[in-house]
Amino acid sequence: MLTMSKTKIKNAKTGAFALLDTLIRNSTRHIFGYPGGAILPIYDELYFWERQNLINHILTRHEQGAIHAADSYARVTGQVGVCFATSGPGATNLVTGIANAQMDSVPLLIITGQVNSNFIGTDAFQETDIFGITLPIVKQSYKIKNPKEICQVVSEAFYIAQNGRPGPILIDIPKDIGAQEIFKYRPVQQKEILKFQGYRFQYKLKRQTIVSAISLLRKAERPILYIGGGALISNSYNEIFELAKIFLIPVTTTLMGKGIFDERDILSIGMLGMHGSAYANFAVSECDLLIAIGARFDDRVTGKLDSFACLAKIIHIDIDPAEIGKNKIADLALIGDVKKICQQLLITHKWDWEKYNLPTKRINWLECIAQWIKTYPLITPKVPNKLSPQYVISSLGKKYSTAIFTTDVGQHQMWSAQFIKCGPRRWSTSAGLGTMGYGLPAAIGAQIAFPNEYVVCITGDSSFQMCLQELGTIAQHNLPIRIFVINNQWQGMVRQWQESFYGDRYSHSNMSNGQPKFTTLSNSYGIKGINIENENQLNEALTNYKNYPFPILFDCLVVENENCYPMVSPGATNAAMTGIKYKHDELELLKRHSGKNDDIDTFLPKIPN
Repeated sequence: MLTMSKTKIKNAKTGAFALLDTLIRNSTRHIFGYPGGAILPIYDELYFWERQNLINHILTRHEQGAIHAADSYARVTGQVGVCFATSGPGATNLVTGIANAQMDSVPLLIITGQVNSNFIGTDAFQETDIFGITLPIVKQSYKIKNPKEICQVVSEAFYIAQNGRPGPILIDIPKDIGAQEIFKYRPVQQKEILKFQGYRFQYKLKRQTIVSAISLLRKAERPILYIGGGALISNSYNEIFELAKIFLIPVTTTLMGKGIFDERDILSIGMLGMHGSAYANFAVSECDLLIAIGARFDDRVTGKLDSFACLAKIIHIDIDPAEIGKNKIADLALIGDVKKICQQLLITHKWDWEKYNLPTKRINWLECIAQWIKTYPLITPKVPNKLSPQYVISSLGKKYSTAIFTTDVGQHQMWSAQFIKCGPRRWSTSAGLGTMGYGLPAAIGAQIAFPNEYVVCITGDSSFQMCLQELGTIAQHNLPIRIFVINNQWQGMVRQWQESFYGDRYSHSNMSNGQPKFTTLSNSYGIKGINIENENQLNEALTNYKNYPFPILFDCLVVENENCYPMVSPGATNAAMTGIKYKHDELELLKRHSGKNDDIDTFLPKIPN
């Protein structure tokens, strides 16, 4: 190698060449990352591929920003997101993002550099066993020991990341393997991977199972469709819509399932769970059939598990057998691709369509839910000469009705889920892991994926400070992201819990001391910053800057002590929510779900004035 010219070395088929070649053969067009010593052979190869406009690398300001951007890119496109990081601290900075993707079933390919093969196990400079560290939070992981393995492993990783229940795949490549030449180089195509028997995600349902599900759907008097992220992942928008319309079933979604069903439709009852709508929680508590599609009965959805849909039979549809019966026992389980199962249900139903009559009480059920919606609407409070966070977020949803929204985690995330109506793959948020700092880099990933679309990042002042350095990435690429900081100078959700459950002991949740001026900060990056303190200023700014072609930050100073309601207290049944007033019929409903030994007066949470 020492006697070869630089030109010949760069034209050689190295491990790094194999990596870039296989990424592109698997339709990768964007990579998010940050270079370092152990991954330099890969970045050196990347230099030549970028000069030919075959691939585009987005340099973030922190590895966590890179993986969150790749994560959001995957969510909004449905493709595999790709990120690069070096060994040691570069790799460990990815751990939160890997766990985030695993919890939300996001297909990611993570490439990490590693120290030279002969140094592994010697505590060499920037050596970390990222393979071992991430074993519990990846779908699959690989250590590359020979550059000839790279084509096979990368194509295999793409297939595994996307098929079955999606998830993150890690590939750790030692520095010398990336630089080593491959003789008789042969690319491996995706179609070759399909021949491997061990990587087929196929589940065949018996016809009788489908027929049993149809029978339950037809006979139920008070059914509910409970839709999670798995339905979005399988692109089941049309099938869910048809199921809801044909059987006249109200639809509630999880935080991950948001956008799968038109939230402006008469059958939509919004999000359920801890901060879900009152009417969604009442409906699930009273239903006699719960059809869970691509959902996992998460604790933030179910509340007191024994009381969740306790009057209902449960149909559970999911691609992951491990989710069936994990938290809630199903009366009927349908395991397989959600889209295909829904198509089978629709086809089977249509074969004997004329025999089907809608139960008379189904109409009464829809009327009951309509009355709940009218009686317990989500409220957008107006504060004289000040801003309520709900008003800001509701206004954004109306002004940017077709935008892609990203959020961080906390009160603003829940308000966004409540008030913003969006379509499929127009919503990117950290659900299962609840990762503060996700929103800003997520907006980068979404804007890179769709450069001509509106991308709106809704963040809190606390979350924003966790990845604010990504303003540099936005400035470098001049990404026209709209950043709205919901600034109440607190860790809002922490403060709410301290108020509600810890006797108003606000231990280290106030952020006012040391908080920067966000507009001054954004201006220092060359990003326009605007202070918003009241409704008039907000409405004027939304109108004036709707089509602003550059990135812009709005620092929205909202009232400090606003709480996010409705709220189901931990361990309580979903029918028991703070933040709404109960009438006689709801008290009766609560009695049915509170348990035989509960006294209703002590069971009901105190309603704030």
